[in-house]
Amino acid sequence: MSTPLRLLLYGLSVLAVFAVSFVAGKALIPEDTVSDWTRQADASSAGHESMAGDHDEAHVGGLSVEQDGYTISPVSSPSVAGQPGELSFRILDPEGKPLTGYSSNHEKQLHLITVRLDGDRFRHVHPRLDLASGTWSIPWSWPAGGSYRVFADFVPQGSSPDQALTLSRSVEVGGEFMPEPKPLSRTDSTGGFKATLRGELEAGSSSELTAHLTRGGRPVTDLEPYLGAFGHLVALREGDLGYLHVHAEDGTEGNPVQGHEHAHSPETAGPDIEFAAEAPTPGRYLLYLDFKVDGRVHTAEFVLEAK
Repeated sequence: MSTPLRLLLYGLSVLAVFAVSFVAGKALIPEDTVSDWTRQADASSAGHESMAGDHDEAHVGGLSVEQDGYTISPVSSPSVAGQPGELSFRILDPEGKPLTGYSSNHEKQLHLITVRLDGDRFRHVHPRLDLASGTWSIPWSWPAGGSYRVFADFVPQGSSPDQALTLSRSVEVGGEFMPEPKPLSRTDSTGGFKATLRGELEAGSSSELTAHLTRGGRPVTDLEPYLGAFGHLVALREGDLGYLHVHAEDGTEGNPVQGHEHAHSPETAGPDIEFAAEAPTPGRYLLYLDFKVDGRVHTAEFVLEAK
């Protein structure tokens, strides 16, 4: 069976699960099915690499467990939603050995992104590395059941920032869930803030996007630096969750492939944060904006369509 057909069948099976849960109002994934689903999902994820190459989407990350000889190991985590535990994994180098040397990229050695297949339950965190074993780990509890994608975004030591790699694994989590529809949206409210995303995504070219932040109807002017910039934007292509990692244009650690490099000197900024983003293909994109005020990070979510 060809790779595209396997991916199509897998995608249809996942959509069927969400369709049933939508009609029933909820779904409960038996814990004893999780391991089988995970094996199927990882096989599908591994097949994404060749598919991405067929479409010449070199700048889209997160579609494979392997890139440039580096591999992300299977992810160990709680198998049921709400169960406390630990999420852990390793990055293996081209020789199959645990990678322990990383270059700092956007102030961290590795960025861990998790999101459910429907685009809900987004999290952006930074695990700790055990140098003895090469294992990344972080205390963990899944918020709800469903199929999740786990992304590891990093730069191997000795590589330049434009050689950042994004690898991913799929994890199936048992428990109750309801699918969250994601209609097109340019505004979101979080933590008392209102975020509006201005600009258009144009497939195949760089697009300027501006996030405008207000609180209580007043412009926010006390944004604090977060990960080397005043805002951090992650974009995922709806469907396959192709990963685009974009930082604000005033970031101190800009990536020449994923954004623009500009130094910033002020300690605070706002109410606007500018980004340069490139949508490789037409379609919908799920965008997650992290920003920091008063020492706390907030996340606003948007859905745009690239034409």
